Amino acid sequence: MSSFDRFLVAPRLIPPLDPQFRPAALANRAFACEAGVPVTVALEQADGSVFHFPFAVLRETHPDAATANPFFLERLAKFLLWAWGGSKIYVAGPVALADALRRHYSEDPAGKFDSDIIGRRIYDDPITVHSVPTPEELPPARAGTTPLGRHLDGCRIGFDLGGSDRKVAAVQEGRCVFSEETVWDPYFQKDPQYHFDGVMDSLRRAAAHLPRVDAIGGSAAGVYVNNRVKVASLFRGVPPDLFESRVKDLFLELRRAWKGIPFDVVNDGEVTALAGSMALGQNAVLGVAMGTSTAAGFVTPEGNITTWLNELAFVPVDYRPDAPRDEWSGDVGCGAQYFSQQAVGRLLAPAGIEVPANLGLPEKLKHVQALQAQGDPRAAKIYESIGIFLGYALAHWADFYPMRQVLILGRVMTGSGGDLVLANARTVLEREFPDLGKRLTFATPNEQDKRHGQAVAAASLPALARRSS
Repeated sequence: MSSFDRFLVAPRLIPPLDPQFRPAALANRAFACEAGVPVTVALEQADGSVFHFPFAVLRETHPDAATANPFFLERLAKFLLWAWGGSKIYVAGPVALADALRRHYSEDPAGKFDSDIIGRRIYDDPITVHSVPTPEELPPARAGTTPLGRHLDGCRIGFDLGGSDRKVAAVQEGRCVFSEETVWDPYFQKDPQYHFDGVMDSLRRAAAHLPRVDAIGGSAAGVYVNNRVKVASLFRGVPPDLFESRVKDLFLELRRAWKGIPFDVVNDGEVTALAGSMALGQNAVLGVAMGTSTAAGFVTPEGNITTWLNELAFVPVDYRPDAPRDEWSGDVGCGAQYFSQQAVGRLLAPAGIEVPANLGLPEKLKHVQALQAQGDPRAAKIYESIGIFLGYALAHWADFYPMRQVLILGRVMTGSGGDLVLANARTVLEREFPDLGKRLTFATPNEQDKRHGQAVAAASLPALARRSS
């Protein structure tokens, strides 16, 4: 046990299937009450964007400073890396803290994972940590935003690639004329031809419902720059050499197969937020999709997107040392274990629901959904637990995102279980964070939008070339 367990505050609302849950939001607030030494953390991206976040740590004389300060700084850096992005971290504060953070990324397995995926694979450089004496010596904050999608003219196809299914929609002059969901298993496929053929199959099936195809837009888990794959869980099983030779340009290859028509692919979280903004006619939207993993995106108050990563699957939401471990990164307490089919799967045993050991995550979720439809209280406890997780996570995310609207989509939210998730999240906000609860609005899409809203929004991504008169 750590010497600062008193900062790991028990929530007022206990998840029935995970009573040891210790929300990041409460821990950070408890720590801030005793922290008195100002620190500013800054992240710099390859394009020169720089983001600042003010923080505070315990004084050196505090009995918990030696253990609590490095822990809370690292958890903050983890959030900033995966939510905002960047490969250069600047710490304006005690030099010893910057040194500890630097060792984390070079020695700790979870830190080395972050440095490899975010640093080397996304930004082409390992993560580096730089100590500066004062905030005035940090690189100045600067960032740009860009519009995203909202093009509804012509005949379009939109697709959304998840870890257990791929969705496609045919959209004609803004009206969805066809949508379909196909089960697939991309995570551990070694041959990228599997992915290419799967996407092509969905595109052809949608095209059959349109008089022509003017543009194609897609969303998928991962990081994409100019339609090139930087890193994506969908291709985890592909060997590195094949990733370099085939996967990086897979969507450019697909575009060529469709005769070079406008073709845009972006992170699925961005499209989740776009879908919410379009459906609501509102901005300042945080969109979260609970699928095989957790996808998120943010539309700014001005209606644009930022250069942020928004990979909330990897962001810590539970600070207890023995929190559930992410099977890819090896870190504990991260979002994917709380807001996805993975969360449903890990809560089955505590709920007393037995399923065959070899049953896949989609089938486990279907089983829980069927039990929920029958009024089984065991299934209800799974959704109640996820809802409580969500309420506390929203309070955590709101410290970084200036959001006014929240849209929750994805397969986990399908059916009456999704209503339970939202109801419990609202209760957490009302009881623990009443000010946030008053200003934050939950969007409640219909069942079609919960399942296929991202594919329809993805169709709006490409702008059509102007036709000469």
